Amino acid sequence: MIAIENVNIHLGEFDLRDINLTIEKNEFFILMGPTGAGKTVLLEAIAGLIRVDTGHIIVGGRDVTSLPPEKRGISIVYQDYSLFPHLTVRDNITYGLHFHRTPKDEADKRFDRLVDELDLAHLLHRLPINLSGGENQRVALARALIVNPQVLLLDEPLSALDPGFREELRKGLKKLHQHTDVTFLMVTHDFSEALSLADRAAVMDGGRIKQVGRMKEIFQKPESTFVADFVGMKNLFTARFRGTRAAINGLEVELGRSPENGHGYIAIRPEDIVLSREKLHSSMRNSFRGTVTDVTDQGLYYEVSIAVEGVTFKSLITKSALFDLEMGEGSEIFLSFKATAIHTF
Repeated sequence: MIAIENVNIHLGEFDLRDINLTIEKNEFFILMGPTGAGKTVLLEAIAGLIRVDTGHIIVGGRDVTSLPPEKRGISIVYQDYSLFPHLTVRDNITYGLHFHRTPKDEADKRFDRLVDELDLAHLLHRLPINLSGGENQRVALARALIVNPQVLLLDEPLSALDPGFREELRKGLKKLHQHTDVTFLMVTHDFSEALSLADRAAVMDGGRIKQVGRMKEIFQKPESTFVADFVGMKNLFTARFRGTRAAINGLEVELGRSPENGHGYIAIRPEDIVLSREKLHSSMRNSFRGTVTDVTDQGLYYEVSIAVEGVTFKSLITKSALFDLEMGEGSEIFLSFKATAIHTF
């Protein structure tokens, strides 16, 4: 559906370099990365709003690199909605139909379906100023989809919303995608959003794509220290490998297999590290006594830092587990993790 081939874009001090990416028809694909990674630049290049210096953008088998935005079969929705303030919800939704030759019966069917799926019937006569953030974003989605695009581009559509509206719209996006044959390409810096919505994603940084793959693969098998840090692998260490063991500043951990490279990194997700008062007698091949150096409230969980022979590990535990372990700064604790929980690269 979308093929981005060797795309390069120069924008003053920022460059988008050597972008190659393929997105399948009707896929919900996510572009992730920190602020300034180049995600929105790539989105706007696909939409035709930014000129490509070299390379090609193919949509539905057509090379659209030199086509104007209105001839690409693409709609885009920004986080600030960009609705016309003087038009009602109904008029905002149907605005794009003025520029597309769509039979009235077909346009009416699309309108009724979108209004129903996005729960907009009671809002049709209101102006955008009288809507909540979530309602405005649902109207923007309806306006983008009523012209039946091949591709819907979404630039951080949830980031400006309160948590309640964000969850509501996230569910709405998933439902919309399931009920259409439109290809969704969404930009976000929120990894939890990506996990709940997409099957595949690309991680960007500094104008380059760092990794492409299925969400589970990116989450569990990052290919670089940048991606590992981005997806929350807070236990990221430089290591030297010897046989099936890895040395981290003198501390040895059991890998259960020999890594392909002899010098590199290991990473362990904080939720894979188990804390206990006594040493566990289980299948976990790595267990160490350490000292708690910090306990930080993270909302639903606590992040606990434990120092083991000069190496600091981080674990996530529930509030009830924290109370059960009677743990605070200075407490001695055992931390354990399976060899299979260690990612090497």
